[in-house]
Amino acid sequence: MKVILVGATTICGRISPVGHGSLLDRRRLEDLRDKTHASIMGANTLRLENPEMRGTNGILPPDRIRSIISQGGSIPMEGKKLFKHGPKPVVFTSKDNFFAVQDKLKGEAQVISLPQGPYGLSLQAAIDFLAEKGVESLLIEGGAQLNYSALAQGLVDEILLTIMPFISGEQNGPAIADGPKYLGNPFLELELLSCESVSTGEVFLHYRTKKTE
Repeated sequence: MKVILVGATTICGRISPVGHGSLLDRRRLEDLRDKTHASIMGANTLRLENPEMRGTNGILPPDRIRSIISQGGSIPMEGKKLFKHGPKPVVFTSKDNFFAVQDKLKGEAQVISLPQGPYGLSLQAAIDFLAEKGVESLLIEGGAQLNYSALAQGLVDEILLTIMPFISGEQNGPAIADGPKYLGNPFLELELLSCESVSTGEVFLHYRTKKTE
């Protein structure tokens, strides 16, 4: 399965607050959703935002899987459009929290338990589940811990990053990937596939990960 990580940061590497992306950046994200078979997002991103994971023209394809992953099982539902529009999402959680999450969601989502991985829940197990559903390409939509886990497990093939014309400066603010140690020796190497500056002052970067043998 092809796995693509998408994100946007300030020039100091902090994940951009909601609402600071341009229309061009939004269209880039929606186009990626059109070209992939599923999305996965961390529960904290769902908590901070109100995403539906729509494609271009506001479309929610009936056969595209939208998923949330939460080890602790704290899934926000009140007012969340994800559970109100389109096909039912998939919620991945730990085996310990499976029944509690299933009871909380009351049939509004398909709940799947995952084993533990090296950094939180096993994303490989989530990918295996999605592959069994016919998914051939997956879009990872954040946040920082989910991105780190996917990169640390060597699951990401490509990264599409938008650098936004802002500086955060927030001490300990979330970065594009946050985890306990270096992702490589010391860094995870990337190969630049394309770089495009646009009229909004944003820079669209497209990388391929250099996976170790």
